[in-house]
Amino acid sequence: MKKATILVVDDEAAIRRFLKPFLEAEGYSVLEAENGRDALATASSRDPDVILLDLGLPDMDGEEIIGSLPPWAKARVIVVSARGNEQDKVSALDKGASDYLTKPFSLGELAARIRVLLRHEADREAPRPTRYAFGDLLIDLDGRTVSLEGEEVHLTPTEFKMLAFLALHAGKVVTHGQLLREVWGRHSRDQEHYVRIHVHKLRQKIEKDPARPKHLHTETGVGYRFKE
Repeated sequence: MKKATILVVDDEAAIRRFLKPFLEAEGYSVLEAENGRDALATASSRDPDVILLDLGLPDMDGEEIIGSLPPWAKARVIVVSARGNEQDKVSALDKGASDYLTKPFSLGELAARIRVLLRHEADREAPRPTRYAFGDLLIDLDGRTVSLEGEEVHLTPTEFKMLAFLALHAGKVVTHGQLLREVWGRHSRDQEHYVRIHVHKLRQKIEKDPARPKHLHTETGVGYRFKE
């Protein structure tokens, strides 16, 4: 089975030296770039599966790289940055990053995020399933039904559309803006309260303990992550 290839983009050599042996021990092939120009050249010529991208590069902002990747590139981007404020996270995710980790981070969490991303990329390339099982929660996209512990859960059309979108992107951060565009349309950008209200309603219906959700987790100030 072909090894997945990860491109580490960071201008700090110490971080690249730190990450490379760890990722290789996890079974990945590792490429390196210390600036944006080299990152884009390597992404174009080597077509990595995942890019771990620092935003503070010497020649360009990391967000420019996300927007400049060739349209045929398969790489999914995990931003790994010291910028931890909410707006930076939202901006990078809206630009097309698949996930965001704030430095310092644990290697265990990084490895888990990479595995989730690669697994869902493989699922995306395969025929898309119409039924998703998350423990005792079952979502049937074709039948537009949801059941919990074998009992049907009655959702409104809006609640079902939101849950289906989150389930299709399980493991990834979905921003408020992405949910608004998907569920309510592109003219709803300033209506974040729609999302909060419907997430609250969903938790009441699909979580055994809505105050401590098992599946529908908040990424503070950014959006939500549906955990499997």
